[in-house]
Amino acid sequence: MKTKDRTPQFRLARPDEADAVTALVNEAYRVEDFFIDGNRTNVAEVTLRIEDDRFLVVDAPDGLLAGAVHVVLDGTRGYFGMLSVAPAHQRTGLGAQLVGAAEEFCRERGCTVMELTAVNLRTELPPWYGRLGYAVTGSAPWPEGHMEKLKMPAHFILMSKPLAPLPAGHESRG
Repeated sequence: MKTKDRTPQFRLARPDEADAVTALVNEAYRVEDFFIDGNRTNVAEVTLRIEDDRFLVVDAPDGLLAGAVHVVLDGTRGYFGMLSVAPAHQRTGLGAQLVGAAEEFCRERGCTVMELTAVNLRTELPPWYGRLGYAVTGSAPWPEGHMEKLKMPAHFILMSKPLAPLPAGHESRG
């Protein structure tokens, strides 16, 4: 069953799902093998992010994870990263739905701006995020501690989007 055939039910990843989230992220990020060596993440990093921040996930009908997105709350600013859709569920609209779920999650907790970073070598990403309402706001260098993994020079493109306020009568979850 394709993801666009049903409304996804997003939920927070549980700590015992760190292995599954890690596998999903690394599988989805294989597209970046042309410029970076190794996996995108590891179980230790995902475990910390599940504990300290949040991963929103959606289950596939087969019981595996179809998608995940890491979400960070920082006052009135929200951030998402590691947007990952399992290859079998790509090109179904699930990526955009995950972004929407991350935005809603942050909006419900009082965020008024959503931010993301995209690597410049993934030239398809800024236009795709642009269609979701994001605008380029700047750039940032590749982290010094991760330069050894690069096969070619890269940097990050910073993007953001204002989040519409919650409708009247809707309470934020803080």
